[in-house]
Amino acid sequence: MYAILETGGKQYRVQEGDTIYVEKLNLEDGAEVTLESVLTVGDGADLKVGAPYVAGASVTGKVVKTGKGKKVMIFKYKSKKNYRRRQGHRQPYTKLEILSVKG
Repeated sequence: MYAILETGGKQYRVQEGDTIYVEKLNLEDGAEVTLESVLTVGDGADLKVGAPYVAGASVTGKVVKTGKGKKVMIFKYKSKKNYRRRQGHRQPYTKLEILSVKG
C-alpha cells in the first residue's frame, strides 16, 4: 500500500518502511507524527483519489532527526562594476521514517 502526501508545500510518494526528508517540522527527535493531508492512496488495482484529500486517510511517521542540508552558495556578480556578494544557505529538514499508511 502506498500514499501520496503533501507537507511543506511538496508532495511525496511513500509506503511503509520508507525514509523521507521533508521541510522542517517543529517536533522533537523520536516523536510520532500523523500526516492527514493525503492526496492519493493506492493498493494494487485499488486507487482512491481525493478532492483534494482522501477522507479518513492518514500516514503515521516517526521523526528520526532534524538537521540542516548541505550549504548552497549564492554569488551575485556584475561585470565591470566591482560588485560581488557571496552568501550561503542551509535549508533545515526533518527526516521521517514512515510507520504506517491507512486509507
